[in-house]
Amino acid sequence: MPPSVLEVTICDGPPDRLDKALARSVPEAAHLSRSRLARMIAAGDVAGPGGVVRDQKARAEAGEVYRVTLAEAQATETRPEAIPLDILFEDADLVVVNKPAGMVVHPAPGTPGGTLVNALLHHFGGDLSGVGGVERPGIVHRIDKDTSGLLVAAKSDRAHHGLAAQFEAHSAERRYLALCHGVPDAGDPRLRGVRGVSIEPGGIIKIQSQLARHKSDRQRQAVVWSGGRHAVTRVEVLESFLDQAAFCACRLETGRTHQIRVHMAHAGHGLIGDPVYGGRRKLKASAMGEAAASAVAAFPRQALHAAALGFEHPVTGEWLAFEAEMPPDMSDLLGTLRAGAISA
Repeated sequence: MPPSVLEVTICDGPPDRLDKALARSVPEAAHLSRSRLARMIAAGDVAGPGGVVRDQKARAEAGEVYRVTLAEAQATETRPEAIPLDILFEDADLVVVNKPAGMVVHPAPGTPGGTLVNALLHHFGGDLSGVGGVERPGIVHRIDKDTSGLLVAAKSDRAHHGLAAQFEAHSAERRYLALCHGVPDAGDPRLRGVRGVSIEPGGIIKIQSQLARHKSDRQRQAVVWSGGRHAVTRVEVLESFLDQAAFCACRLETGRTHQIRVHMAHAGHGLIGDPVYGGRRKLKASAMGEAAASAVAAFPRQALHAAALGFEHPVTGEWLAFEAEMPPDMSDLLGTLRAGAISA
């Protein structure tokens, strides 16, 4: 298989170094870090308007197109594992799966096995796109370990590039269901005063910011106003439980790491069960009863489910749309909140 070439258009207001500008502009699905891009530049694998560029400190201008040559993927050392998969759709180019909470998407230093990639390699006999590299074959986008729901993986390189382009252009549709602390009320003066929050017709809450790694905790993401990646989340309250909690639909315009979790916390409505961004908020037993308060306190993961996914098939051009029901743990928690609100 020959090397593949990824075209990257430098985004507006790029950093003053080529490696940083590329890292900010490259599709997230390509999984190219700044350090890896710097090595690729030095190796002559990056070409700009004037030809091959070998200086990672070279200046890049907004709108310029760079061609990044991705070497043929090495044989993966990730072991296939016979892990059951909930497959909603499969053809020669891609697969759509409903990932359970608790499953990591791809191997990492602390999680070498038991991942979705291990399961996919077993199911397909290694027939996955190599664009993601040896640790992420076929992976176009990710959802967090403790988030359940829909994810598409690529079996061919042409599908991988086509899907990555849609996620980068924000034309793929992603809808999540979430349970959060408090009620994000579009009429709340406090919420309207939060920087980056605006209200759209129909009471839709739009949260817009830049997201970047937290300065002191590299495992976290943080809202920033310059230097990060553009991120937009739209939130619709489907159901509220007094002033204690809400059942929301969150639509991603962009798809950054931990985006919904960070944006909801920024708006003052961290997700129930989120150990990183949820804060220390508790549901008041005096408001909704001990059963609801205990269920919220004991919920073991962020209450977030990737419920709907839509995209254009990158080969056939057909629009595909999928939905996945909430898993039992979130459904049970929702039922407990409903019962607590009724009996209050």
